Amino acid sequence: MTGRSMDPERASARVQAIAEALGRLGERITEAQAREIAVGQQCDCQEGMFALAPTRRGLLGSAGLIAAVGATAMLLRTASAKASPGAVEYQVPEDPTKEPGRLMGVDGGYGSRSQFETDVRWVNPTRTASFTPLQASYGTITPSGLHYERHHAGIPNIDPARHRLIIHGMVNRPIKYSLADLKRFPTVSRTYFLECSGTTGSEIMKAREPTVQRTHGLVSTSEWTGVPLSTLLKQTGLKPSAAWVLAEGSDAAVMTRSVPIDKCLSDALVVFAQNGEAIRPEQGYPMRLFLPGWEGNISIKWLRRLEVSDKPFYTREETSKYTDLITTTGKARIFTFTMEAKSVITFPSGEMNLPGAGFYEITGLAWSGRGKIVRVEISTDGGKSWSLAALQDPVLPISQTRFRFPSIWDGTPAIIQSRATDETGYTQPTHQQLFDERGPLESAPLFYHMNGIQSWAIAADGSVKNVHPT
Repeated sequence: MTGRSMDPERASARVQAIAEALGRLGERITEAQAREIAVGQQCDCQEGMFALAPTRRGLLGSAGLIAAVGATAMLLRTASAKASPGAVEYQVPEDPTKEPGRLMGVDGGYGSRSQFETDVRWVNPTRTASFTPLQASYGTITPSGLHYERHHAGIPNIDPARHRLIIHGMVNRPIKYSLADLKRFPTVSRTYFLECSGTTGSEIMKAREPTVQRTHGLVSTSEWTGVPLSTLLKQTGLKPSAAWVLAEGSDAAVMTRSVPIDKCLSDALVVFAQNGEAIRPEQGYPMRLFLPGWEGNISIKWLRRLEVSDKPFYTREETSKYTDLITTTGKARIFTFTMEAKSVITFPSGEMNLPGAGFYEITGLAWSGRGKIVRVEISTDGGKSWSLAALQDPVLPISQTRFRFPSIWDGTPAIIQSRATDETGYTQPTHQQLFDERGPLESAPLFYHMNGIQSWAIAADGSVKNVHPT
């Protein structure tokens, strides 16, 4: 694949080469073949649709009866496909133009996806996390049914009519809210990514997972709807010394995290809807805290309590867990909330196979907890040289951004990478830069906030696999 920066003359030649490669895609047919196919696909319902066109009866002539008998026979030979999760299995006719489709409402009123779409979340062996199939994603929004999950004690089943959110502590007026109360406040909708801080953590020392779903699948993007937390805190009246808030969930783990008051008063939300409908149980139904750009664990799900204090609470999840080991000093960083700039190529990526040399559009996702992505660069030679990728609109702050890069693979082995830069000027680091900052993690299984550059190796036979950059 070509990836070096080029002068205008070479760039023009590359554009021409890409245009020629695109021109070789698809199966070429003649106009006569096209018309023959079109005649074969016509049905009686088309008569009268085109005033000057010959009718189907005229085209078929004396063969009409034979054709009709053949069509009837085809209707009797139906096939079926085993339905995938989220789909319903229906019979598949040989020719869908020869019989009416199913009526609306047979699915009960809540839609389903095609039975031929099979992408699902991958669940880890301990069944504590499920990973979004990024390799099959389009655009930036993750369907609610494919949004990643991370649980510490399973998914609680909560009756929204009985659920309450209590705000108390260093406030003037402790308040208890029902879901109905929450929905009466003015709401906002924001598109944000959410990422587990352990995403790609196992990849720091060597390439462990085979696919982009399993390396980077603990990140997803949704439209979230709810009430600014600042609005609710305003109702309670914060005391002058208020500095932290303890957020507590209703799961069996009683998940709790300390949140600085400044974050609570800026862009924090209490959300009850995702992608236009109620958030799903695995995402915190009936309500969750959402802290844009911060590690997913702190956006407490099944939110039931917010306690205001003048100091952090040093809970289990921010002392024994979700801290960053500095192996060169033997110490650990605590309260490292922000998810830094990161990117990954989703096509081509691990366990894919390119059918042969020619044009391919390299594409993937980039995101940053500090704001907008302003630049994504692509390397096709293992980081020796870099070229700018195009950013697909919309480019939103604290949201995943789709990038695209046209490339021609010449059939020889290549290592492809992406690196992102956000609007603060921060650029995604290499693994070596992370080692230099925090030291290697030889024995521990996880490296929180691991945002190093991902490498995919394309072999001469077109197979793609995860490789370690060092």
